[in-house]
Amino acid sequence: MNIYSVMTVFVCAALVTGCVSTETHKKTLAELEQARKALESSKKQAATEADRLQKQLADVNSRVAELMSGSTTAQEEIARLQNRASELEAETARANDLVKQLSEQGQDLNERLKAEAAEKARLEQERAAKEAEMQEQLKAEAADKARLEQERATQDARLKAEGEDKARLEQERAAKEAEIQRLTRTHEELTKSLEAEIAKGDIKIKQVRDRLTINMVDRVLFDSGKSKVKPSALKVLKQVSDILKNVTDKQIRIEGHTDNVPIATRLKDRFQTNWELSTARATSVVRYLIEEGGVDRANLTAVGYADTKPIASNDTEEGRTANRRIEIALYPKDLSEIANQLKP
Repeated sequence: MNIYSVMTVFVCAALVTGCVSTETHKKTLAELEQARKALESSKKQAATEADRLQKQLADVNSRVAELMSGSTTAQEEIARLQNRASELEAETARANDLVKQLSEQGQDLNERLKAEAAEKARLEQERAAKEAEMQEQLKAEAADKARLEQERATQDARLKAEGEDKARLEQERAAKEAEIQRLTRTHEELTKSLEAEIAKGDIKIKQVRDRLTINMVDRVLFDSGKSKVKPSALKVLKQVSDILKNVTDKQIRIEGHTDNVPIATRLKDRFQTNWELSTARATSVVRYLIEEGGVDRANLTAVGYADTKPIASNDTEEGRTANRRIEIALYPKDLSEIANQLKP
């Protein structure tokens, strides 16, 4: 096998080892580039060989011309050289065919290289697009994670706040229940202490959950048209103050009430209207509870309502008697203040 056959087999083998998959483009491109270089080298060698043979053919033809007029031996030599020239012409033709074949193969190889390069560029573009898509997906996932984390933190804060509110409400509820229980005991103590007056109908005690009202008709505490507590009433007020001085979780309001009968002329110099009378009576009771009964002054208020809040009709003597009264109202302080009082 001569050099042309060897080069042809090498180039063909290189062409057969084309790219088998998109995952091996880099390797394939390298192999094709190596084959192209080998092809170019073979092409140069074939061209060199063709030139050499052409020169040999020229030499032979020249030698033939020299020997045309020679002896028989020369004729034989001429015949031999002519045969050699024919062989060289055939080899030259084969070399030229090989050069042509290698040129065609080189062109095909270049086309394949271009196709492989285009495929590589396409795959690179797809990879870049996929990577960009993955980056966007990662950014979206990170944003979702941050949003979920924020929602979780918000939820935790809300649950914590709800827990604190629940604890506060439970504390206030417990404080309220304890307050009502204490007021119930106060109610029982007052009922027991004022049993005789209650039996006569002069005093009425009423509790509605966290509110307690002690209703005293005016004759229990005051003489007609007077605002000073009469001596016989001091015992009653002492019984009331002994219990109220222990009440620290209530505001105690002393209310003075009258009927709608105007102040008599003989009393005008002291009380112009029922407003002054009702207020003076409420103030007298407050003064006694503070000065004699030991009730905390911070828990006491005095107010006169005159005839603006009747509990019965003023058209009858019985109704007017009921409306002339002193009411001691116990009502809740602020719940937070009560709750703070219960803290250890």
